[in-house]
Amino acid sequence: MDDKIKVYDEKMQKAYNYLTDDLAAVRAGRANPHVLDRVRVDYYGTPTPIAQVGNVTVPEARMIQIAPWDKSMVKEINKAILASDIGITPSDDGSVIRLVFPELTEDRRKQLAKDIRKKGEDAKVAVRNIRRDGNDALKKLKGTEVSEDEIADLEDSLQKLTEDYCKRIDKAIEDKSKELMEI
Repeated sequence: MDDKIKVYDEKMQKAYNYLTDDLAAVRAGRANPHVLDRVRVDYYGTPTPIAQVGNVTVPEARMIQIAPWDKSMVKEINKAILASDIGITPSDDGSVIRLVFPELTEDRRKQLAKDIRKKGEDAKVAVRNIRRDGNDALKKLKGTEVSEDEIADLEDSLQKLTEDYCKRIDKAIEDKSKELMEI
């Protein structure tokens, strides 16, 4: 791959990675520890991911269990989960925190599927904007040491790259939607 295109490939990869991270945080009918990825706990004055202050496990299909390494962190973790937007009330026995995920209703599943499609469209827009920036940069090369044929080849490569990332985004959206609609 040409160095002039590689920069845009990296940017498109970042947009795709952002989408997949975002989709991992969407909770389907089962418990997924990734819903806690964005939750930060005040660990002695430092915002810290939950996975770094305790052991996060999924003992059952619809339950996440958090066993803090420092038992004094139970209240802080509870507070952080309640303040987050995951919409689950934690329960604890003083040493272990449990998050029980209720079954999703049909309406909620449809709403989440719609939200997922919106995130996918946003990711595609980001990829297309990167393509547009790349094409603008390539047009500025006209009149330099780069021939018009080379510029046309680079534009074709950029278009193929864009189509590839759009297909990958569609596949990620389709997979997550299927996962959501499973009962």
